[in-house]
Amino acid sequence: MIGRRRAKRSALRRLALSACAAGLAACTNNPYPEADAGGKVLYRAFSQPPKTLDPQVAYSTVDHEVTGNVFDTLFEYAYLERPYRLIPALAEAVPDSEARPEGRVAYRFRLRPGLRYQRDPCFARGEGGGATRAIVAADLAFSLQRIADPAVGSPVIDTFTRVHGLRAFTDRLAALRAADAGFAALPAHQQYARAGGIAGVRALDPLTLEVELDAPYPQILYWFAMPFTAPLPWEAVAAYDGRDGRENLADHPVGAGPFRLARYDRLSRIVLERNEEWYGAHHPEWRAPGAVYPSSGEPSDDAAGLLAAAGRALPLLERIELRRDPESVPAFIKFMQGYYDTSTIIRESFDHMVRDGSLTPDLVARGLALEKTVMAGVYYLGFNMDDPVVGSAAGARGQALRQAMSLAIDGREFLRLFTNGRGLPADSPLPPGIFGYDAAYRNPWRQPDLARAAERLAAAGYPNGIDPQTGKPLHLTFDVSDTAARALLMFQFIAESWKRIGLDVELAATDYNQFQDKVRRGAYQLFYWGWIADYPDPENFLFLLYGPMGRRSSGGPNTANFADPRYDERFVRMRAMSNTAERLAVIGEMRGLLERECPWIPLFYPEDYAAHHGWLANVKPPALSIPTYKYWDLDPTRRTAERVAWNVPIRWPLYALAAALLCALGVTASLR
Repeated sequence: MIGRRRAKRSALRRLALSACAAGLAACTNNPYPEADAGGKVLYRAFSQPPKTLDPQVAYSTVDHEVTGNVFDTLFEYAYLERPYRLIPALAEAVPDSEARPEGRVAYRFRLRPGLRYQRDPCFARGEGGGATRAIVAADLAFSLQRIADPAVGSPVIDTFTRVHGLRAFTDRLAALRAADAGFAALPAHQQYARAGGIAGVRALDPLTLEVELDAPYPQILYWFAMPFTAPLPWEAVAAYDGRDGRENLADHPVGAGPFRLARYDRLSRIVLERNEEWYGAHHPEWRAPGAVYPSSGEPSDDAAGLLAAAGRALPLLERIELRRDPESVPAFIKFMQGYYDTSTIIRESFDHMVRDGSLTPDLVARGLALEKTVMAGVYYLGFNMDDPVVGSAAGARGQALRQAMSLAIDGREFLRLFTNGRGLPADSPLPPGIFGYDAAYRNPWRQPDLARAAERLAAAGYPNGIDPQTGKPLHLTFDVSDTAARALLMFQFIAESWKRIGLDVELAATDYNQFQDKVRRGAYQLFYWGWIADYPDPENFLFLLYGPMGRRSSGGPNTANFADPRYDERFVRMRAMSNTAERLAVIGEMRGLLERECPWIPLFYPEDYAAHHGWLANVKPPALSIPTYKYWDLDPTRRTAERVAWNVPIRWPLYALAAALLCALGVTASLR
């Protein structure tokens, strides 16, 4: 009996020691499988899930982080070059336009032979019944037809109404559906065929697509570098319609990009893996520009180590893991532990990490690198030019009032207080990196000067800000679409700046939907807004003040409702030009008109500060939402070693637990 008790106690001790040893061995906060330690797997955090992965609908940068890598396009941008230059991707070349009768122009796109989609079960529905199929010109036409389809709800349909016959196709399709329920029940590709297609979109042969525009619009080529126009197989649209338990296309993209979507838990984890059917993998002998790492770029790229991978076949990463981390602080802590490879620098840590625009020496010694990028965007304060007090109807008085209000806003102080200095004060709608930007230009109404502001107020008929009709400070309303505490502080700073020159500006903060409703009704005077470019052309900024795109008149992006025939005439000319000295002169004239009329108070060009670990290579952040993952590389051995060094486990609680267990076993034995 005693022997059995001793054996039992000995077994319990061994079990306790084994449990503690196992605990010590597993004492790590590494959230990833050990099997991934040696692989080229990129880890990044995302805070908000994508809204949709449908390429003809997805528009946000969150969506594009997936769609930009899953869908390949006819063209892309040379990775290292600035200013940006289009290079061929799925297309063999970037074409020139061809003149056609009645002022129309056409572009012919020639696909590379042998292109294939990723493997997917949807292709079993097709004639071949295989796991994939060849990409043909008809797929590009299908994508444009989906943009035109009112049931799809593409946000870029207005841009593509320049395509000859596209609007007529939209109307014809809607009419056929309304008249015939049987037609409306057909798969989309059959409906499009019966509706006759788009007159200006023709598949001339299996590899050649012709697109005809009603008028010159050189910027159309940029849109063929976006997923909106990426080839999409009709089989995927037919298979993933959300009916009878099937997935939706919004959650199941089928593309031809360098990566494919391997896992999609949109609220927790998104995984992209190399696409074995990508043309770069199938045809390395082509040495296509978008399939090999570039050998040239900006003068500083070589010294920065960005040309070390020149000529290597892409993609360099095996897999991309996007993990949901809704809160910025915990996500940033994981980055500092080495569990995310790259991260933006959060506001709470910015002053501790960055000094005079560079990382602090201790972070540099730790191997971190900083990438600063002035985004192709602008934030501004706008006037509703339809308003009788601040707008065009007020004539010279309104112009002087707007100029005075512009002089009262200190852009540099705004950046210091609310963005950690991340950004450049803006003098015009055009940011750095966009043709027409002039670093030497200074808008005379954007240099803060309260004395001059007072002079302009007096010229406007409001001496010291007093409205002569009421004998009180002129009352204006400033509408904003963010009610968060920090945003309200930012907007209050602006309102207080106007108060300093005697104006009574009421801050009206509502949610986004209420704000948009006010804008639609024209019930606003002043507003705060921003714009990030879709493509690197001045047209994509200057159109924000083009009269026919006024929010009131057309529902367009010209929220200021600015309409000036002189500006509009120059805009139309500038839009059709290539980047020449003549175009630069026209842009200068447009800038001069905006300076005098002052429909905006340009505030700042946003600047992105991102950090990455030393084991991550080839990182050059773009100013646009451009897919770049296929160019990145990493050293998993170095990453593993540094993670271990930075995350030494705290083991004393387990030792204490082991001692407590053994002690408890000893007490139990003595009691027996």
